[in-house]
Amino acid sequence: MAIRVLLVDDQPLLRTGFRMILEAEQDIAVVGEAGDGLQALDQVRALQPDVVLMDIRMPRMDGVEATRQITGPGRDGPAKVLVLTTFDLDEYVVEALRAGASGFLLKDAPAHELVQAIRVVAAGEAMLAPSITRRLLDKYAGHLPSGEEPVPDTLHTLTEREVEVLKLVARGLSNAEIAADLFVSETTVKTHVGHVLTKLGLRDRVQAAVYAYESGLVRPGAQ
Repeated sequence: MAIRVLLVDDQPLLRTGFRMILEAEQDIAVVGEAGDGLQALDQVRALQPDVVLMDIRMPRMDGVEATRQITGPGRDGPAKVLVLTTFDLDEYVVEALRAGASGFLLKDAPAHELVQAIRVVAAGEAMLAPSITRRLLDKYAGHLPSGEEPVPDTLHTLTEREVEVLKLVARGLSNAEIAADLFVSETTVKTHVGHVLTKLGLRDRVQAAVYAYESGLVRPGAQ
């Protein structure tokens, strides 16, 4: 079955461009468009998309609040949100990730990256490109813990290997890359990631990465 996508952006020209790119793919169907967050909520309820391609800065209701309502408790459907951001990284992206977005993509990304991001998010994975993630976190380094603060109690529920995996997730590594780094199988990595999310009460890898930085476990610029 085709991946059902809802396009949300206040610029019609951009929506048209995204539609042309996505409708060229056999496994993706654009089921609707919205020009602001309020329209997006109505369209999500009516159309039940799999993925919402969400702009952040929009009139009436911005993408952060729309994302929170789409992915939050009592949501009407299983829609995943992929946030669109500008080249210089919108200051609201972190808030969108906290609100429940499954990842973010630059508006000027090549067409094949947009298509791949839709597929990754639809499959239940997080779109957390390492290069963009590092730029984002470096931009907000001053707002994140220095690493000298007390470690949250919840972090102590993780095993030593699970902490290692969390650090690598925070760096934006895929399961395959983590497996190669730790010399274990991808299946083992998936198990560890699942345990991390369950123990910390997190929804996905994006929230795990944000948690790792906010808790001080990982510092911007650290390897």
